[in-house]
Amino acid sequence: MPAPPLDARSFLTECVSVEPCGDDGAILRVRSEAPLPPLRAARFFMLSAQVPGFPAIPRPFSVYRQDGAELEFLIKIMGRGTRALADLAEGAVVRATGPLGNGWPDLEGDTHSVMLAGGIGSAPFYMAIEQALAGDLGTALEASDMTLVYGAATRGLLYDLDRFAGLGVRVVPATDDGSEGFHGNALEALRQDWETGAIPKDCRILACGPDPMLHATERLARESDLDCWLSLEDLMGCGVGICNGCPVPTLPDGAMGDWPNAKCCVEGPVFSIADVTL
Repeated sequence: MPAPPLDARSFLTECVSVEPCGDDGAILRVRSEAPLPPLRAARFFMLSAQVPGFPAIPRPFSVYRQDGAELEFLIKIMGRGTRALADLAEGAVVRATGPLGNGWPDLEGDTHSVMLAGGIGSAPFYMAIEQALAGDLGTALEASDMTLVYGAATRGLLYDLDRFAGLGVRVVPATDDGSEGFHGNALEALRQDWETGAIPKDCRILACGPDPMLHATERLARESDLDCWLSLEDLMGCGVGICNGCPVPTLPDGAMGDWPNAKCCVEGPVFSIADVTL
């Protein structure tokens, strides 16, 4: 039976800062008293603000950036829990449980890597790009080996776009309303880059974003016979595999095919489409 990772634990952190980001986002920075090892991109923590009125169930967030014992989380303000985190004052206490889940796979070989982000789905990609450039995701990649295709409804929902551009990789913004970059969604922007030759058609895809985008990405990758990994944004109650609230259908001939569902929190949130289907 899948279990939480051996390095996961529950501990208290202190809010260092909260920085507004985009039209409805915030970057929460917290500090742990105990040292933290380097964390693989796309792993996550369950966060619970120790303030009156915070929901009983913690909320899952991908690690956005890490600086030693300090962690940053990119938060889209959607309800009572995320609003409470975005309103935290310096010094407020946040309980963190993690690191949880599995991160992005090693990016070996000379295949071009396309990182396909939708809105707040950009969160697991900042460290992924940093780690790929440093060789922490397998063979060190050059900036020219990666493309971030980042889509959202409007420019204000392309969170931290300028910082992503500062990483040195090619960034292709796409907005539904045409307010930034390509006029259309991220998959349409990818198809255009295939047609122009800006991105090779035999690329690998790493994707994170809303469900409709991930469903479309899975279909496109299967049609094009591409290696593809999806970081899922499932709702989670516990984050450690107890509540069974985040099932993901498995493929019978995949690595997880001995059971009809995988648990997103402990066997994901990153899955190869060779193993699961949406």
